[in-house]
Amino acid sequence: MFKMFEKIQKGDVYIIAEMSANHAGKLENALEIVRQAAKAGADCVKIQTYTADTITIDCDKEYFKIRGGLWDGYKLHDLYTDAGTPWEWQARIKEECEKCGVDFLSTPFDNSAVDFLESLGCEAYKIASFELVDIPLIEYTASKGKPMIISCGMGSEQEIQDAIDACLRVGNSQIVLLKCCSEYPTVWEDMHLKNIPDMQKKFSVPIGLSDHSMGSLGAIVGVALGACVVEKHICISRSIKNPDSDFSMEIEEFAQMVQDVKNTVAAKGNVHYGPNLGEKGNLKFRRSLFVVKEMKKGEKFSPENVRSIRPSNGLAPKYYAQVLGKTATRDIAYGEPLTKEMIEEKYE
Repeated sequence: MFKMFEKIQKGDVYIIAEMSANHAGKLENALEIVRQAAKAGADCVKIQTYTADTITIDCDKEYFKIRGGLWDGYKLHDLYTDAGTPWEWQARIKEECEKCGVDFLSTPFDNSAVDFLESLGCEAYKIASFELVDIPLIEYTASKGKPMIISCGMGSEQEIQDAIDACLRVGNSQIVLLKCCSEYPTVWEDMHLKNIPDMQKKFSVPIGLSDHSMGSLGAIVGVALGACVVEKHICISRSIKNPDSDFSMEIEEFAQMVQDVKNTVAAKGNVHYGPNLGEKGNLKFRRSLFVVKEMKKGEKFSPENVRSIRPSNGLAPKYYAQVLGKTATRDIAYGEPLTKEMIEEKYE
């Protein structure tokens, strides 16, 4: 049973560990990532389902070459050949997820990938930011009736709405949008995490964060702003080189992020006024009215003999102005807390 909506309804954050190319061409690396992600606190491990030929074509024209950035010099077909997760591994990866108690999730990049994942019993689908505009793919994927997690990197408001409408047209309203910046790694100035609460208002669906920045800060701020899902690339070690290793979190960093996210949720808490359980013992150190100079019965209260000081055993300081000028009903020793019974005249 895919646990995402259950966690969201409880007010928790659902955490996705994105494997992507970090298996570095070895199935054992992929299985180890699943095991380590589960130990680190992931709710889900995500892979990608494509081949180089289902995502692009093998063409040498300039359109298909990457200039600048992390993958400078790559031809698209070569990049996806290196980065892809072999389809013959995916049932085994799903089995390892089940064994470790984490959800299995994949991103399909064409209809054949959706059909393949359906044959594996995939319980949810992720749409990548670059496929946000592939409305036929979104419609086909959503038609399977499974939860749809849609990354919105580079997306305009209209493009995001188009993707939502594609799901709704086929009767699928199980939608989570992920705020995302499709920049690897993402610099802080380009994250625009204020989009998270804005997207909640505009689209009326749960909003999460697909985070390509380094470290935990992006996830912490995202969750503080309302993200209920966090997706992060994860690797065993950045020393195991592959197309995604340079911007991925190592296991220890991911485990720290999971704890940081939990602490952020705890710190957000609920709307609450008055003392918390941990504060109640300190109420006694609040200020109150004390007699600070020995007084005789019939003497008037004045700034010289009454002050607002700590602790809280006397009348509340808000009565100070009403007490001044009134008469003591008895002798009062230095350091006694002022009480109503010590004051002759009534006050409200």
